Amino acid sequence: MALFNVSHPASFLLTGIPGLESLHPWLAGPLCVMYAVALGANTVILQAVRVEPILHAPMYYFLSMLSFSDVAMSMATLPTVLRTFCFDARSIAFEACLIQMFLIHSFSMMESGILLAMSFDRYVAICDPLHYATVLTNEFISGVGLAVTARSFITLFPLPFLIKRLPICRSNVLSHSYCLHPDMMKLACADITINSIYGLFVLVSTFGMDLLFIFLSYVLILRSVMAIASHEERLRALNTCVSHILAVLAFYVPMIGSAKTKEIRRAIFRMFRRIKL
Repeated sequence: MALFNVSHPASFLLTGIPGLESLHPWLAGPLCVMYAVALGANTVILQAVRVEPILHAPMYYFLSMLSFSDVAMSMATLPTVLRTFCFDARSIAFEACLIQMFLIHSFSMMESGILLAMSFDRYVAICDPLHYATVLTNEFISGVGLAVTARSFITLFPLPFLIKRLPICRSNVLSHSYCLHPDMMKLACADITINSIYGLFVLVSTFGMDLLFIFLSYVLILRSVMAIASHEERLRALNTCVSHILAVLAFYVPMIGSAKTKEIRRAIFRMFRRIKL
């Protein structure tokens, strides 16, 4: 019963870019274009993989999974981002914020898992090509898709309840134009140790492990490629990995960048001020 007696705000207030509120109407246009390009490009990929028999291969199936999760991620953030920047409508109901938080983190974790599966696909294709067709079967690919989805749902299912158990009374203003678990838990006027520990556990056991195994797969791929005598064959093998490497960088670099806390940013600013003085 204590869970339902905890005080929560009826709604949260979202924030665009702090300090640049006057520029939000000007930023709305580019944001709309970015969303349109992302949704359009991923829809084209999904349709192409569906109708073109030549694309009915493991690599493209994984690519279509990645495109689907990217579309879902865009749809999860698009309503609040556009409302905030286009109409300055910053309010979001508490329950709606919990749902958006769960969806954003879930689809983000799904993307990470799919990128790991794609690295395994490249590893088998380059390091063990004779068994590629027998390992990367349609059943295996379907199983990977189900496993990635189940992992996201099971791992992140406790998050809304961990937030709901906290009394939120410091403020109801979030730091982004969408809802995230770290942002929400910092508003609690109670001990958030459990939330912090579980959040760290999720980060390390999923995103961290995925990145580690992606790195290890490319170490093995490079070792296998370096053993190829022909320079042209080496380049041809590495070229098949370029798109995946770019996708990994596009996914993980912003995530690592967004994990710099305000305290770290302030410390960096202070360091530069000392250098100028």
